[in-house]
Amino acid sequence: MMELMKFTVPIPDYSTVSRRQRVLSVRLALTPQGDPRHIVIDATGLRVYGAGEWQIWKHHMYHRRTWRKLHWGIDEATKEIVAVELTTSRVHDSQQLPSLLDQIRDPIDQVSGDGASDARTCYEAVLRRQATPTFVPRRTAQSRDKDPTGWRAARNHILQQIKEQGRYAWRVMSGCTRQSIAENTMFRFKTLFGGRLRGRGLDTQRTEVLVKCSLLNRMTQLGMPEAVRVG
Repeated sequence: MMELMKFTVPIPDYSTVSRRQRVLSVRLALTPQGDPRHIVIDATGLRVYGAGEWQIWKHHMYHRRTWRKLHWGIDEATKEIVAVELTTSRVHDSQQLPSLLDQIRDPIDQVSGDGASDARTCYEAVLRRQATPTFVPRRTAQSRDKDPTGWRAARNHILQQIKEQGRYAWRVMSGCTRQSIAENTMFRFKTLFGGRLRGRGLDTQRTEVLVKCSLLNRMTQLGMPEAVRVG
């Protein structure tokens, strides 16, 4: 194409572009927010094929089929992706929550998540940001300390509210039902960009995910549909 247009600018080949992708700096496009943010934490899987899906099915080489975990934080008000981490499939969701919060420079009012975030590291990371942790505890969770302090006090407060009001009423009152925003973002992400990664290395895959998340934020800023109940 460049030869037909009679341009003399140098064109890097595919291998050069792939090498540059590892160190490419991508920033998420975010809308300035005056009020403290309510962050919803969740994770989803993105598949990576080694030899190709056809060869995996034909030769039963299931050990070559690998996955990556996409961890992110969604702003409950703007529905934008404000923090992103990509890890291997063996990394637990709770291990990435502190690094996700470190990416958010704005004040945080509340952090919500599912049962995977019901861990000490998550509570402590949220309390360090002077925010309210709202994680769904396990159904067998119990408060054992009589006078808890720190993260145990925050968790016991949740358990006490569930005991008094019921689990569903607590989810509605605390804002945990807003977890559906993160699930809806996952649906939009995989519908637009697919559920697989095309980069081969973990560094290039991280850049690929950041580019896709930045594009999804731009689409969110252009406009979101408004659902109205009829009848």
